[in-house]
Amino acid sequence: MPGGPEGEPDGETDPAAGASAVPDPAFIDPAFIDPAFIAGVAAYRRHPYRRVDPAPPPVLWRQGEMRVLDYAPGGGRPVLFVPSLVNRAYILDLMPGGDGNGGAGLSILRDLAGRGVRPLLLDWGWPGEAERGLDCAGYVTRRLEPALEAVAARCGGPVSLAGYCMGGLLALAAAGRRPELVRALVLLATPWDFAASGTGGGGAEIATLLTRILAPYTGMMALTGTVPVDALQAAFAAIDPAGIVRKFREFGAGTRDAAQAALFVAMEDWLGDGVPLAAPVAVACIRDWYGANLPMRGQWQVGGRAVRPEALAMPVLVAVPERDRIVPPASARVLAGLIPGASALSVAGGHVGMVAGPRARALLWERLGAWLLRHG
Repeated sequence: MPGGPEGEPDGETDPAAGASAVPDPAFIDPAFIDPAFIAGVAAYRRHPYRRVDPAPPPVLWRQGEMRVLDYAPGGGRPVLFVPSLVNRAYILDLMPGGDGNGGAGLSILRDLAGRGVRPLLLDWGWPGEAERGLDCAGYVTRRLEPALEAVAARCGGPVSLAGYCMGGLLALAAAGRRPELVRALVLLATPWDFAASGTGGGGAEIATLLTRILAPYTGMMALTGTVPVDALQAAFAAIDPAGIVRKFREFGAGTRDAAQAALFVAMEDWLGDGVPLAAPVAVACIRDWYGANLPMRGQWQVGGRAVRPEALAMPVLVAVPERDRIVPPASARVLAGLIPGASALSVAGGHVGMVAGPRARALLWERLGAWLLRHG
């Protein structure tokens, strides 16, 4: 399942548990103690940064827990942003109130609003009872398409559609099914060829790994209809466990300046602020995408129709982060070759850094804004 690689730090020890909850040091193998990693986690927990939104965007439309947030109610070229189902949508509005040290905010949506774009964010929300029966195709036909219809009606005509990660696959499917509602399409770090090798191997290896990780949660999935957040965090951590240790060791070393440290904390807070995933979505991702590679084989169906990028007849931008450890660049780049006339944008950044990193403004935001104003 596309998403962030980092796992959530372990919770605090419950003080009420008493001394019996503390392991006898004699039984702790020193080989498993990493003082630098522990110091980094402690430094992260002590950091004072907290996300504050001084000007929350109004809700343009809602359906159950799902909302469309309007970041430029005054107008502009409307673009509906579709994030992944796995993580919170606010990665696209990560630090709206600045870094707490007088530094500027960090939000791709607010930046684009200042460039004449009207960013509209589809916030999937917490999966309710109705969503728990939806697979990936169901999220397109019963959630994304109604939102797209409502947004087009409110904006007076077709709008641009921008999908990020898993949201890119859903947006691509919706654009193919409802081209009369979509003026232009942007695909940001969107996987398509799931056989392409990345940090966790190829699709088959990742499918096996995810199946093994989620196996202990099958009872919970059957009971609740969702994959719990803890299971998702374990799956993300399994993609690059050494990377998690490395980043906290580096953070604990105190080499970052105030702005970089606040961004690290903001990113980790977002990664830890997960939502459950509808169980049918998880099954479809593992079986149909990673396991069978149905999108690349032209056999992924939504609403009884195969999703075919080659049939799209609208301006399309495919942005590929070249340092992506979640979606292998080869997996995303193939879309630029399949879609007639698509523009390919190579971004010298990572999966998350592309949209919310310290260099994201120069790497992506400026170029994306210019493309949207030209084609949107």
